[in-house]
Amino acid sequence: MRAILAGGGTGGHVIPALAIANQLKKSYGAEVLFIGTARGIENRLVPAAGFPLQLVRVGALKNVSLMTRAKTAFDLPRAVWDAGRMLNEFAPDVVIGVGGYASGPAMLAALVKHIPTLAFEPNVVPGFANRMVARFVSGAAVHFEETAKYFRHAEVTGVPVRQAFFEITPKRGGPPTLLVFGGSQGAHAINEAMIRCLDVLRREAPGIHIIHQTGERDYNDALAAYQAFGDSAEGFKFIEDMPAAFARADLVVCRSGASTVAEIAAAGKPAVFVPFPRAADDHQTVNALALERIGAAVLVEESKLDGVWLAETIATLLGDPGRLHRMGEAVRGLAHPNAAQDIAAMAARVAGIEEG
Repeated sequence: MRAILAGGGTGGHVIPALAIANQLKKSYGAEVLFIGTARGIENRLVPAAGFPLQLVRVGALKNVSLMTRAKTAFDLPRAVWDAGRMLNEFAPDVVIGVGGYASGPAMLAALVKHIPTLAFEPNVVPGFANRMVARFVSGAAVHFEETAKYFRHAEVTGVPVRQAFFEITPKRGGPPTLLVFGGSQGAHAINEAMIRCLDVLRREAPGIHIIHQTGERDYNDALAAYQAFGDSAEGFKFIEDMPAAFARADLVVCRSGASTVAEIAAAGKPAVFVPFPRAADDHQTVNALALERIGAAVLVEESKLDGVWLAETIATLLGDPGRLHRMGEAVRGLAHPNAAQDIAAMAARVAGIEEG
């Protein structure tokens, strides 16, 4: 079996794509090629994982200036042509679009060449690249039931997540513990709000223990603010073992990107989501709303991230173990421990290949 995975840009695209690639290799002995762009994180992660990577030149069309959109539109035919050449040379049995800049040109080239295609869409509302090809792909692997309406032949597979998140057991005893993070680089707005709310939080949630991944930028300021907490607060620039941090937490405050939502579901942890307001198509807000509707999370808009309100929201939730339990059970219903296997099996089916 020969498969191309196209797309990238951020870890939310690339990390699940690598999990799919590894599963294709394991289950089908697949040869895999990645297609990305020069500025995406795939340039670091894909070669490090041992997979070849080829690049197309294409920019953004969403949330950018008119000049950038014009340049991208001008570059797009060349990107499709270059992707088509890569497809001719590699001769894939299937092309899997994982979203991001390179996904659109590669999927369009595959459709023109009548190569089977599979779209992977982890967000509630598909990104621009997947929306372009949604009605024409051979199949789609989605995380949310409501996403299926955008595609034909869609299946709810979930998002590949490290097994360690599924192995987290319900927390028993210990102080009420809050885990705060905003992605590997931190989230400045969340960091600032946490620093502002500490005095209120100490008063409203006595005994609270805080684990906070700040990123590099705000680390020193957060560390200084947490000095008054003594051993009841831990600040990190980056947490290496995130599943272990999840296991210690009763509640998580974080962004609501697709990979984070999938990790929250796998761990069965209640969350306060603060969506990144400038995400493409505001997809983080839509993700957070989907979980809030089923009682699995609370959404706090960044524009309303007042320190006192954040502190009171956290204190209210930590003071209601029954609600936390119900939220954890609700979000665990979205977990998909076999996501990588199911997506790989879909890719093989659309390619007409039996499991090896």
